[in-house]
Amino acid sequence: MAGEINKAVFPIAGLGTRTLPATKVLAKEMLTLVDRPIIQHAVEEALSAGIRELIFVTAEAKQIIRDHFQPNVKLERELALRGKQELLETVRSIPPEGISCRYVTQHEPLGLGHAVLCAKPLVGDEPFAVILPDDLIYHDERTCLQQMVEIYREKNANVVAVENVALERVSRYGVVETVSDRDGAKKMKSIVEKPAPDEAPSTLAVVGRYIFTPAIMALLETTPSGAGNEIQLTDAIAALLGTEDVYLCEFQGRRYDCGSILGYMQANVEYALRDEAIGAEFQSYLAELVKD
Repeated sequence: MAGEINKAVFPIAGLGTRTLPATKVLAKEMLTLVDRPIIQHAVEEALSAGIRELIFVTAEAKQIIRDHFQPNVKLERELALRGKQELLETVRSIPPEGISCRYVTQHEPLGLGHAVLCAKPLVGDEPFAVILPDDLIYHDERTCLQQMVEIYREKNANVVAVENVALERVSRYGVVETVSDRDGAKKMKSIVEKPAPDEAPSTLAVVGRYIFTPAIMALLETTPSGAGNEIQLTDAIAALLGTEDVYLCEFQGRRYDCGSILGYMQANVEYALRDEAIGAEFQSYLAELVKD
């Protein structure tokens, strides 16, 4: 039986250059989708899959994220005095009772692989998930990480989320070559970082969800720096293929690239339409707007 996935790593030390100037001061992960920040959506996905420990790999300038996941005694007292019990319970449940939040600082922007490696002292010798909050993935029944945990439990192996993308977009992603095991499940045969369309082994692109065994940390420690002096997670995954299986999760759901202005706006519109409190009214507004 595979060890349970109790920990999730959130690499959130990036500068958010694609969303400037909004993120000049505000951490991009704190941009709101309807009524909650992007990072909270990512955390809720982790909790849906049974994660109990949240590990944030952050930067010195992102204290606001720590503040969001800590009690706000003054706010809670004021809500209680005003009799706003429902709001009080909502605020107190960030995060829910029994969930721990831990933080480690990535002092220099040395790549995603380096960010994951920064979490090693907190991960320890356990399997763990990695969630990139920029990749927001919606499904109305099973979150992407829930789908991945199912594969992990069945195969007792690493799992990476992949999505079919248009051929002309493969140069933006790590792209995988696949092979099937005896049960027909897809595994990664190789991975190429940002290939030209005529050199891509497929159109299956890696997106921001991973489940790793502890072996990935040792490989990250020995992965040489590449372009921009960064340690690439893709390089460590390629090395991992030499000793362990990496299964693919072609997840069911809708992905939004919230690291871009367009993707962020698309997510806001669609999440607002799904919202129980404002969805119907917002849909009417949009219909009138389009008509005008």
